[in-house]
Amino acid sequence: MRFDIDSYSEILETITRNKVRSFLTGFGIFWGLFMLLFMMGVGDGVRTLLYKQLDGFATNTAIAVSNNTSLPYKGMKEGRYWSMEMKDVERLALMIPELDVVTPVVSVYDSKAYKGEYSAQGSVKGVLPEYSRIEAPKLKYGRYINRVDIDYKRKVCVIGKKIYRELFPDGGDPCGQFIKVGPVYYRIVGVDFNQGNVSINGSADRTITIPLTLAQQLYNRGDVIDLLCMTAKASVKISDVEEGIRSIMARAHDFDESDKDALMIINTQQLFMLVENIFKGVNFLIWLIGLGTLLAGAIGVSNIMMVTVRERTTEIGIRRAIGATPRNILTQILSESMLLTLVSGMISIVISVLFLAIASIIASQVAEPVSLQISFRMAMLSLLILTVMGLLSGLAPALRAMEIKPVDAMRDE
Repeated sequence: MRFDIDSYSEILETITRNKVRSFLTGFGIFWGLFMLLFMMGVGDGVRTLLYKQLDGFATNTAIAVSNNTSLPYKGMKEGRYWSMEMKDVERLALMIPELDVVTPVVSVYDSKAYKGEYSAQGSVKGVLPEYSRIEAPKLKYGRYINRVDIDYKRKVCVIGKKIYRELFPDGGDPCGQFIKVGPVYYRIVGVDFNQGNVSINGSADRTITIPLTLAQQLYNRGDVIDLLCMTAKASVKISDVEEGIRSIMARAHDFDESDKDALMIINTQQLFMLVENIFKGVNFLIWLIGLGTLLAGAIGVSNIMMVTVRERTTEIGIRRAIGATPRNILTQILSESMLLTLVSGMISIVISVLFLAIASIIASQVAEPVSLQISFRMAMLSLLILTVMGLLSGLAPALRAMEIKPVDAMRDE
């Protein structure tokens, strides 16, 4: 459609002449789009914040934990406790080729670290280098545990962010310095700034990570391990190999493979899928509410434009009598409808961004820093939806205006 300056002047004059009606028409569109954009911005911000808590943790992980049996087996009573051992690592890696990583963990809780006059509460975790593929570290300084540390049982450690800040309040690179945990002195080789709150056996920022072989020796664990962490290969779901893991472990340690309590397997893939499905449902609900409100506003625009056309019957008839074509009438009515919706929509986008910025500041002061905002793509999509709704809501009144004949308009007058 092509418009000239005179056409725009007529449209603006008509809208200005009906200020109250135009306001009521635009408010429905404004409120509907504001609700949609504000809820989408909050939803995306919460989703980003939640995934920040899950940051660094592999999404296709299974964590196996031994526990008391709840079923009798081969003459042995229920309630028997058993322990996983280092042989289970090799056993699962060989017998389940779908597994990508199988790595053990030894943990010691409520450990206190000292550096001069400073102290920090945390937990000690003995791991192999492969554990970094389960819970990826974000090293601010230094390196992670390596194979040489494992082979020679080096007294080295990687400390979490909070432990680092409490032991080294002045900051700086602590690598090469020593801290004391219990009776043992460890040389710091790395500082992990992982922000995620999903961690195995304690928060990552309060963990002192040491070589697994050293942990087994210092804490008299022998071949006993606390946890087995596993990831599946890219094309395999961890749930597909869960029963195989349980069957192999049951045969090796003499418990009933149907005994879910004897071997607890935490499937983090299901957790991540649950979170993703929840947000998909929330987004669908937001779109449903927002589009429903927008549709109600578009119907309001159509009804008010229909009233406007009825009131302007004489004007339209005169314009037809002096040479205006049906196309001219159609263009003006559609232009008025689209202009109302687009102006309301752009104001709504600006107000939504402003409110989201205020909400971000308030949320960041009350809880963790969070960014609530709408993307440029979302804003453009909103304008496209408004253009289509403005076009459709003005179509019926425009067709009604095209049917007005000059003779009928003069008779009504």
